[in-house]
Amino acid sequence: MYYKKENGTDKVKDINIAYIGGGSRGWAWTFMTDLALEDSISGTIRLYDIDEQAARNNEIIGNHLMSRPEAKGDWKFTVAKTIGEALTGADFVVISILPGTFDEMESDVHLPERLNIWQSVGDTAGPGGILRNLRTIPMFVEIAENIRKYAPKAWVINYTNPMSLCVKTLYHVFPEIKAFGCCHEVFGTQKVLAEIYKETTGEKVEDWHDIHVNVLGINHFTWFDSASYKGVDLFPVYKDYIDAHYEEGIQLGKENWMNSSFQCAHRVKFDLFRRYGWIAAAGDRHLAEFMPGDMYLKDPETVKSWKFGLTTVQWRKDDLQKRLERSRKLAALEEEITLEPTGEEGILLIKALCGLTRVVSNVNIPNTAKQITNLPESAVVETNAVFEKDHIHPIVAGALSEAVYPLVAPHIHIHELTLEAALTCDEEKVVQAFLEDPNVKAKKPSETEVRALVRDMIANTLTYLPEGWKK
Repeated sequence: MYYKKENGTDKVKDINIAYIGGGSRGWAWTFMTDLALEDSISGTIRLYDIDEQAARNNEIIGNHLMSRPEAKGDWKFTVAKTIGEALTGADFVVISILPGTFDEMESDVHLPERLNIWQSVGDTAGPGGILRNLRTIPMFVEIAENIRKYAPKAWVINYTNPMSLCVKTLYHVFPEIKAFGCCHEVFGTQKVLAEIYKETTGEKVEDWHDIHVNVLGINHFTWFDSASYKGVDLFPVYKDYIDAHYEEGIQLGKENWMNSSFQCAHRVKFDLFRRYGWIAAAGDRHLAEFMPGDMYLKDPETVKSWKFGLTTVQWRKDDLQKRLERSRKLAALEEEITLEPTGEEGILLIKALCGLTRVVSNVNIPNTAKQITNLPESAVVETNAVFEKDHIHPIVAGALSEAVYPLVAPHIHIHELTLEAALTCDEEKVVQAFLEDPNVKAKKPSETEVRALVRDMIANTLTYLPEGWKK
């Protein structure tokens, strides 16, 4: 990686990026698109995936994308046969993997329904998130060990869920790692605030980045204790809008919660603001899973009344088939990727770490700087940070309020239990994590029922668990 000035413009060339999960049929294309639109950085992307053919498809797709006349980027995509080959000499490591298959996720999400435990996502919190962690943590142990061996000075950007425990595992194995987790959920809430401001004042917010917020929480359960635009305090604006639109919520652009497994009318956010006084800053599907299960996830009818959806794993399976077909068409050059900004910030953060700009963005890292003053240093938290050349400076966000702290704290302990369970193959700790989960607790299953559920869910994912679980 070296710096060069061309036509008066600073550029960084010959950057090496190792992409773990490089056969991705979704996020990889987002990453490629943003790279193709950026001409200040260039280099090589080494794609590594346990499905080598998927990585080879992305090699073709990426190189073709860069060859298009309207592409500004100059990147070469290659396939690495081993993780060591991908990592050696890497300046950056991107991790975007699927732990297991959607068959395992089907059990994660839907088996708890036998105890009337409903999950709208099932990849971060609740029984689904805990079981997904049992598969993911051993994979991240191996990834961290390889980064320590082959690329100890690389910046590591994680996009895999469950975000908090993926990042926590990387630091547990390799404390000196330079890793952080990226998530776009906060951006969505900034866009909600921008839309509310426009509807209230008639003034369009040209760039949602100009909605300035203080971020506190954990991934997918983040909160704003302040928000402003051009010096205007948005909390009173938000409150007045909620008072006028509490029942219908708000739709952004062409979004419609009834026609998508991912959209919502943001009514859960509105209700959380009324109850706790802070702006909840994630999608309603995620927020609902961190709360007691008798609130927003009591049953499918209750979910519908709050205007969000239960994302079924069958929907994900059907969507995967569409993405596999699209991957085939893109690799055969029968279809083109649309070259327009994706709204993600990964490339912007890479530019900042290369020294080309300075950025403030939300990030998931350990709380070692006491960014959130009343959470433990061992917790992985989501707050703002300053990104600049080869540094991330976490911004001290302050303390969780007396109202919000009791909502977040149980999940910090569940993270600890889950990490210990995954590292030691301890079923008892999984049971305890289930029993402490607010979604589970509110449904009041017996301990016997919970133990049986844990046993069956582990049995359904044994293929992707270490040998210690099979004894």
